[in-house]
Amino acid sequence: MSNPTPEGYLGSDARISSGPALELVAAGYALELADAPLLHDGLLYADLAHVIGLHESGILDAATTQTLLAGLLEMGTVSVEDFPYDVVLGDAYNSREKELDRRLGITAGYVHLGRTRREAGRIAFRFAIRDRIEQLAVATANLADALSDRADELADAAWADVTYLQLAQPSTFGHYLASFAEEATRHLPRLRAAHGWVDISPAGSGGVAGTRMSLNRDRLAELLGFAAVGRNTRDTMWTIDGLIDVTAAATHTVITADRLAEDLQIFASAGFGLVTVDASLCRASVLMPQKRNPYALSVIRAGASTIIGRLTGTVATARTPSAATDNWLHSYGEVASSLELATRLVELATVVVKTLVVNRDALAASAADQQTASTDIADELVLVGGLDYRTAYRIVGRTIAQALSTGTRVNMATLEQAAIDITGSALPADAKAIDLDALLDVTSIIESRHESGGCSPESVHAEIASLRVVTATERGWFDQRRTAEQAAIAALVERAKDLAEA
Repeated sequence: MSNPTPEGYLGSDARISSGPALELVAAGYALELADAPLLHDGLLYADLAHVIGLHESGILDAATTQTLLAGLLEMGTVSVEDFPYDVVLGDAYNSREKELDRRLGITAGYVHLGRTRREAGRIAFRFAIRDRIEQLAVATANLADALSDRADELADAAWADVTYLQLAQPSTFGHYLASFAEEATRHLPRLRAAHGWVDISPAGSGGVAGTRMSLNRDRLAELLGFAAVGRNTRDTMWTIDGLIDVTAAATHTVITADRLAEDLQIFASAGFGLVTVDASLCRASVLMPQKRNPYALSVIRAGASTIIGRLTGTVATARTPSAATDNWLHSYGEVASSLELATRLVELATVVVKTLVVNRDALAASAADQQTASTDIADELVLVGGLDYRTAYRIVGRTIAQALSTGTRVNMATLEQAAIDITGSALPADAKAIDLDALLDVTSIIESRHESGGCSPESVHAEIASLRVVTATERGWFDQRRTAEQAAIAALVERAKDLAEA
């Protein structure tokens, strides 16, 4: 079913003689127009730069340039909420074209000289994505800093680290948190690389192959504050591999928050009791008075699943013929919303980390479990007793199993018996000189891990100090780019005003 041609409908009399079908409006045009808030400001800047570029290339005379820029600047004062966007016209650009035509008449047509609406849309979209990457980078740097702060604070908080949720080795909770700080910091270069693809200017690309308007693409990129010009106009306009990178980088940041949330939900449970999530991040049960649900952790975990789904969708839409619209149709909203969701989730995770109450006594109790010293005892049987590690491993394993089953403490007698059971011989004489009590001392075990990256307090403090430098450097880069971009847009608007008032 089709509609009569609406007033101002942008169609060719030769090929498109009626308005769009209601079903097409509902399934397609409405989706495109939903991106209007995302693109609104960027479309204005794209138009201003294009008109200035045409003028500086000698294509538009001063009077036409003045009229166009004055009209665009005036139209730019209308907020996205008040702008007359019309879903029947399709995407946001078409509504802007109709409104500019209403205001300026035939002169408005010069805005399209040497440029498709897709070019303006791509510029506006890159602006929007660039801005959201920068916001996510700030949130990620804040998470890394929060984790570093807590790791520094808890560098001496002994606990039994776990693998497969089974007791592994004595460590510190600071060392545990530092591992997440490392991970969060690694996402900053990923976001920076994604930002690099977004920060390439499509201006002056024409439809696919460029334009005969002799536009200075470097100048257009300068006006718009882009860091570089795309080397190939078709590539810059139509490929979306960079959007996969953008969404993947956002997914990485959220997966880190999710993995921490997965752990904390377990550590906060009655079975562990190692941490308590702040009350402001919890939710009560309406039925069970005793319940204190760590709701923020569920929000992070559910959000991670959503982000993974959006990444999968972005990858799937890349499977289209080249220079087609279908791989862009959903990308505008999905990629932007993925970045926004990732930012909210990372910010929430940061608050969780900052306010997390850590039960040092419960942590210490877990570390004091004698089975966590198993590796050190086996090491000592090798270093002092002269056994090979596999034999030492089996002897200690048998000893620990016996101690756990009988509720007794590991001692030299049980080690001796295990050695006889395993090898048929008693322990070597040198092995009997081992100071077992010292080996079972948690503090001594932790202090022995003083190598670079180890869990000793000294090592953790050193790690965090170096990590802060990396985070600060990455944060500084994003701050610098954001400042440069904002300065470029301010200069663009001033240049437009000067020409409009000349």
